[in-house]
Amino acid sequence: MTQAPPPPAPPLTGLRVLDIATLFAGPLAATLLGDFGADVIKVEHPLRPDPSRGHGPSKDGVGLWWKMLGRNKRTITLDLSTPGGRTTLLRLAAGADVIIENFRPGTLEKWDLGWPELSAANPRLVLARVTGFGQFGPYARRPGFGTLAEAMSGFAAITGEPDAPPTLPPFGLADSIAGLATAYAVLTALAARDRTGEGQVVDMALIEPILTVLGPHPLWYDQLGHVQPRTGNRSQNNAPRNTYRTADGTWVAVSTSANSIAERVMHLVGRPDLIEEPWFATGADRARHSDVLDEAVGSWIARHTRAEVLEAFEKAEAAVAPIQDVRDVMTDPQYAALDTITTVDDPELGPLRMQNVLFRLSATPGAIRWAGRPHGADTETVLTEAGLTPDELAALRQEGAL
Repeated sequence: MTQAPPPPAPPLTGLRVLDIATLFAGPLAATLLGDFGADVIKVEHPLRPDPSRGHGPSKDGVGLWWKMLGRNKRTITLDLSTPGGRTTLLRLAAGADVIIENFRPGTLEKWDLGWPELSAANPRLVLARVTGFGQFGPYARRPGFGTLAEAMSGFAAITGEPDAPPTLPPFGLADSIAGLATAYAVLTALAARDRTGEGQVVDMALIEPILTVLGPHPLWYDQLGHVQPRTGNRSQNNAPRNTYRTADGTWVAVSTSANSIAERVMHLVGRPDLIEEPWFATGADRARHSDVLDEAVGSWIARHTRAEVLEAFEKAEAAVAPIQDVRDVMTDPQYAALDTITTVDDPELGPLRMQNVLFRLSATPGAIRWAGRPHGADTETVLTEAGLTPDELAALRQEGAL
């Protein structure tokens, strides 16, 4: 019998990442790299672990958010402000490809761990610096969090009902977008290194990626003086576009970005006459008649259960989705088919269900190899791999660097 060939290595196998960041944007970028094979080493303070370990609910004293954010990472402790911690980080940097950090500008420099020192230790190193406002400018040294980026970018100003206050998201939106952007930036810098042989610094400010995903607002203002108001669930670009309550008390969302979909919806809800209106021809004109269209769609949906609505819309090839909470997500058949919520065996808590890797590759897929590990679990292993002797490890412990 012929033996099956081993599975292909994930695409980032051989890449070593030092994650010295805390909370969300920087660590999420490292998680995304680890999901596709990078050897991610999470460096935490010996006495003050990454605060994400304590964010949100926990089970048996173990933070659940960390189990996702810390997955595919080996964990070590190191106090970078000590002489031994500084020296050890430089030794680790010499064998790394990427460092991701999110200290306030000037903090690494205060410890003599700035770009001159790190690049001297490893000229091929990529240093990703994730901060609230970037490395320079009048706000650079301010404390920065995702909430401030959501406020400053214009996101909160356009979110919420017209007569209600601006609305912030109930989760780390700006941090998550910045995490995605940082992973992309790191891979871009590594691609450049393949050509030049030299590393460089990535300067990622939380206030910028969220502004990018908001779309053409600056362009609209620059060219037209247009400031988008809050419109709730409605859109200024198409209609009907809203959430609607069904007969059994649940909710669905309808979108009609394409004119053909809008026409199908009007036929479905028994109002084909509206298609003949002059204003129906474009999304922007339909949006100015949202009251009429919402009444037509909403009254029809209110007479049917969610199951009936979804079945009718699918048959009509019109765009609809149920408003789902996490309980629905966990049992949704499409998510199940994609294995979007996958099961990970964890030695601390047993089987855990969490989001799978971000995308599927047909030839070299990523995988969750393990969930977030305990604080400092791999310190001795990682530092021994870096060449530290038992005597050196003992000296670092004596100093309080580990």
